[in-house]
Amino acid sequence: MPTPGGNITGISLLSPELDGKRQDILIEAVPEARRIGAMADARVTPAYHVQSLQHAAKSRGVEVLVFSVGAPDQIASAIDAAKASGAGALNFLATPLFSIAGTKNNQVVMGRVKAARLPAIFQWPETAEEAGAILAYGPRFVDVFRQRARIVVKILRGEKPANIPVQQPDKLELVINLKAAKAIGVCPHP
Repeated sequence: MPTPGGNITGISLLSPELDGKRQDILIEAVPEARRIGAMADARVTPAYHVQSLQHAAKSRGVEVLVFSVGAPDQIASAIDAAKASGAGALNFLATPLFSIAGTKNNQVVMGRVKAARLPAIFQWPETAEEAGAILAYGPRFVDVFRQRARIVVKILRGEKPANIPVQQPDKLELVINLKAAKAIGVCPHP
């Protein structure tokens, strides 16, 4: 753990907090889903985090089933397992393993989610706009990189990293892709 006066700064993406908010949005958006599959990165998602998501969903009458993925080649089978277990929607917890639009992993995720006809929510708004996800909530990917660049500029101009507070996203966005929702039949309007 860094101590005051250390040589560290950075950006907090508020990932655990926003995973819970995304779950709340998903429950509201797909009220008929009594089971939600939480797609977790086995390498980075701590057990206490998924337990808190399960507890929060249970208080709303929803069961959260956790599907841990340890490698890219396990993504498709985890989505299939969620569908087979009766999940009515998927919450892709924050991790680069699932969410970087345009990557091979993201193409596998989006292809499998569409084939399973499951509504899903992701971390980056660009995932709904560019990759065809139904829902996304969080900071824009490009904005996070701009924040990183501002930190780097300060350091290059001589400021000590320890004097630069850890940043948080300036703005969070909810993106709903109605075209993708209609394509899998979860939009109430024709």
